[in-house]
Amino acid sequence: MTQEVKRNYLEITSLKDLNQGSNPSKDYSLNLSDPINFQLNKFFYKNIGNKHKWVDRLIWNEEQWINYVSSENVNTYILKCKDDLVGFFELIYHQEKKEVEIAYLGILEEYHNKKLGSYLLSEAIKISFKNKISRVWVHTCTLDHKNALNNYMMRGMKVFKTEIINI
Repeated sequence: MTQEVKRNYLEITSLKDLNQGSNPSKDYSLNLSDPINFQLNKFFYKNIGNKHKWVDRLIWNEEQWINYVSSENVNTYILKCKDDLVGFFELIYHQEKKEVEIAYLGILEEYHNKKLGSYLLSEAIKISFKNKISRVWVHTCTLDHKNALNNYMMRGMKVFKTEIINI
């Protein structure tokens, strides 16, 4: 059985265009994953992605995960509430193009509806622009969280490409 999915590609080309999401309480912290821990990426990928059909990496073995998160072009940021894991985002730096791709961004289900997605996206965009790049881009689709596309657009990102894919 195939399913038709609409995929939108969005970009923001200046930090001035960012509509900052509200900051969470001081119980929340966002930090670069250091030391690198592929298990965290894998945990978030599986636990957030299971509702949104994130399947590409489910076949990855440990070595593939380690190689990915160890790449000098990939940074993972982890959002916590005190010591509890909340969400994450992965940034892929494309220095040759002077751009950053937000590869994955998500919040665990028990932390939904707390405006954390807008905060997390705002931080991903701000961190990306610290690297003297000309744009930040992402793609989302109709399988992602129902507020994903709206969140990207509310933060100031604009759709630059749309496609229909069958999965």
